[in-house]
Amino acid sequence: MSEGHPDKVCDQISDAVLDAFIEQDVKLGIADDSHVNTRLGCETLCTTNKIVIAGEGRGQFFRKYGDRAVVDREAIAQIARDVVKDIGYDQEGFSYHGADVEVLLHGQSPDIAMGVDAKKRRNGEEEGAGDQGMMFGFACTESEVYEKNSFMPAPIYFAHKILKVLSEKRRSGQLFDLQPDAKSQVTVQYVNGKPVGCTKVVVSTQHNEKNRNNKKYTPGMVKDMIADAVESALPKGWMPKRPSDFLVNPTGNFVVGGPDGDCGLTGRKIIVDTYGGYAPHGGGAFSGKDPTKVDRSAAYAARYLAKNVVAAGVAERCTIQVAYAIGVSDPMSVLVDTHGTGKVEEKKLEKLLPELFRLTPTNIRRTLKLNRPIYRRTAAYGHFGRAPEKDGGFSWEKTDLAAEIKSALR
Repeated sequence: MSEGHPDKVCDQISDAVLDAFIEQDVKLGIADDSHVNTRLGCETLCTTNKIVIAGEGRGQFFRKYGDRAVVDREAIAQIARDVVKDIGYDQEGFSYHGADVEVLLHGQSPDIAMGVDAKKRRNGEEEGAGDQGMMFGFACTESEVYEKNSFMPAPIYFAHKILKVLSEKRRSGQLFDLQPDAKSQVTVQYVNGKPVGCTKVVVSTQHNEKNRNNKKYTPGMVKDMIADAVESALPKGWMPKRPSDFLVNPTGNFVVGGPDGDCGLTGRKIIVDTYGGYAPHGGGAFSGKDPTKVDRSAAYAARYLAKNVVAAGVAERCTIQVAYAIGVSDPMSVLVDTHGTGKVEEKKLEKLLPELFRLTPTNIRRTLKLNRPIYRRTAAYGHFGRAPEKDGGFSWEKTDLAAEIKSALR
């Protein structure tokens, strides 16, 4: 899904609101890598010229009004408009300036806050998990020969890459007749468990009705327009050889798109956000949730551990599952599955990994430096398989624990 897909628009708005809350904490000096004041669960819905933002939280955009916490609706609405403008929506049915924005955020439940806020526990001052549930992390070596340090399944990695290339060319003006909404899908051929090429590539991309010569676009014209860009996103030789195996806008037309064409909702693309169906998913979405919420932070931690296990050469594939109870710091369970590719017993890894990296919400948040405004960038093109960034973005993609894992298993 591109950043202009309706669900991804909503994810980005929710995460942009989260970033704004954290930025305010940082400016006021009440947030650092050890502590953050913000609590947020922000959901967004987008449809024809309408944006609805709802949820609960606490932070600098809330003000006390009697016994209630009231949010600064104008500030939140402007954040949403800025996201929509940046994505590129200024259409009759969905525009950054024309859309009506309704903000329904309210204060966090004291019952939830009581279980999450840090308190003296068995291992010192620790936060409780923000919810119960299972989270999964996954990594594999299959795409490493093509994309170093991605440790991702090839199908989802290259589906994301196709759309990133199209977006870059749309924004630069090279493909000026494209519009923000787009989807891609690749069918990958495997030989002896290794990806070797694509048998099918599907791209649906929104476009202007007519080109600059006032000629109405056909699917064939759109296909010709984007073919080189799509091929450039794939490893050499991966593009399907038969033209019929490269499908572009199979419905025949894609002019009406974005939230005007299809209602969007935060958290509805959890498989696209993770491993493309290649690995299990606990069901919890990421966007709009602050890092005390283990739906997000523990999924990042599980990916971090799985990636470091594979980077250490301990396994070619690794799935890690962690489970939590709301208000409890330590996970209920930690399970490791190396899918028959492991060089050590999985039980040994299940014991070692929590010793090297404590899976409490507080330690995850502090070690991975999640108390930073780094979240909107995660809300399109996947949360995993990205390069770690200097300001702490995608810190869970680092492989700095691999040497320690390897040494501990000698």
